[in-house]
Amino acid sequence: MRFPAPLIPARLVRRYKRFLADMELADGSVVTAHCANPGAMLGLLAPGTRTLLSASTNPARKLGFSWELVEADLAGGRQWVGIDTQRPNALVAEAFAAGALPQLAAYTSLKPEVRYAKASRVDFLAQGEGLVPCHVEVKNCHLLRTPGLAEFPDCTAARSARHMADLAGVVAEGGRAMLIVVVQMRAERFDVARDIDPAFDAAFRAARAAGVAVHAHLCRVDPDGVTLAEAIPVVG
Repeated sequence: MRFPAPLIPARLVRRYKRFLADMELADGSVVTAHCANPGAMLGLLAPGTRTLLSASTNPARKLGFSWELVEADLAGGRQWVGIDTQRPNALVAEAFAAGALPQLAAYTSLKPEVRYAKASRVDFLAQGEGLVPCHVEVKNCHLLRTPGLAEFPDCTAARSARHMADLAGVVAEGGRAMLIVVVQMRAERFDVARDIDPAFDAAFRAARAAGVAVHAHLCRVDPDGVTLAEAIPVVG
């Protein structure tokens, strides 16, 4: 997924109210950018950190900029990290269309936002003739505290824990369910940050034991774009 226009360099001043971030542009002016990330963003919020913004082409939009990437000094060195938690769904859809998701290779369609369980919407429903439909939930990951180890979540994630229980319910009823973790950075393996959210860890483990498949994929992240890349091992 390539950015439609060159990104704008800036430096982080502060992130606040979850979805707002003040950024200092190269000319010294400060703008407020939309931050499409409700999480804690641990390790990504040091003032003065290099960032990249996209400019909105919508004149009716309140904020003229969106925060896209941050150059974070994570365990193992500096690297560009994608912070937009809305991007992973589009990345999965793009990879599926390109035939780059082996775990879903037999399916022919990927329908977004399908209602299921009591009050949930699954990110995608994979369908194919003669195949049991597969409920696919997508999670974004950008936490790296130990060299090579990507972790999720970076804050309490009660809604995500409910999603895992809902996926387990699908399998219990004879269906197929899958979690795809999109790691918007470089890493070597994935695990749950159980010290941050023990409840999600319990739901994650119960879902895997019930038969929910879990896959984690890296992304190639650079100022030109973000692309879903190879799978990494899921540990724990």
